[in-house]
Amino acid sequence: MAPITEVEGRRVALSNLEKVLYPATGFTKGEMLHYYATIADVLLPHLHGRSVSFLRYPDGYDGQVFFTKNVPPGTPDWVTTAEVPRSEGPARMVLVQDLASLMWAANLVAEFHTHQWLVDTPGEADRLVFDLDPGPPASVVQCCEVALWLRERLSADGIEAYAKTSGSKGLHLLAAVRGASSEQVSEYAKGLAVEAERAMPRLVLHRMTRSLRPGKVFVDWSQNAARKTTATPYTLRARPEPAVSAPVTWKEVEDCGSPGQLAFLAPDLAPRLQDYGDLLAPLLDVDRAAPLP
Repeated sequence: MAPITEVEGRRVALSNLEKVLYPATGFTKGEMLHYYATIADVLLPHLHGRSVSFLRYPDGYDGQVFFTKNVPPGTPDWVTTAEVPRSEGPARMVLVQDLASLMWAANLVAEFHTHQWLVDTPGEADRLVFDLDPGPPASVVQCCEVALWLRERLSADGIEAYAKTSGSKGLHLLAAVRGASSEQVSEYAKGLAVEAERAMPRLVLHRMTRSLRPGKVFVDWSQNAARKTTATPYTLRARPEPAVSAPVTWKEVEDCGSPGQLAFLAPDLAPRLQDYGDLLAPLLDVDRAAPLP
């Protein structure tokens, strides 16, 4: 039997706590659950009100990895769910609204991915996102160059951008927007990706053409589509080590000279939160959300 823990008055079954999920560092499932409990205060606001897709890897990144979009079988009745629009018809998805739901979801061993809209207003996007993806030998260092260009370009349109590591090789740029559909945000983001490629043709691609990828940064604007999701801030990723999609300062982006400077593991996050708090907190302030030009 899995040990039952009480979390905020809810009974949550936590299983296989000794199982090593990240072989490179020996990081266990118990440590993963501890990580999520520790950073819940900053993670939960970024999950709140958003339907969650889970990329599950119950035996570690080198085992079976699969996406779960619909409410998983056995989901407790106290976990919030919502009907969300999908092209193939409405579906019911999980919302992680509180600590108990977060611990239940973390026990599934999953990355958390969310849409760029809230379940209450699926017709309006409240996030703009760029996923900067380097084609080797390019790395996050080149992503930082592109991020700085995009930050300035967005700023010219009155849109404030924030950065986080992807938790893999790249960088994510996020901005709070309002008054536009996912389609309109996608069009705008694509326009900026095309502009970036024109401005930095040796460095940037706006199309995912594999043959052109080496040494360049693919500016993926497509995650703005209503059906697409992006790794949530602070989520662990399915990697050999417990890599986190971690918010970073613009100074860190400017100063990045080697990939290791912008690679963060679960144990790095508590001290970063002490130093910086939630660097993405401004995204949660509706008064700072900008209209598209």
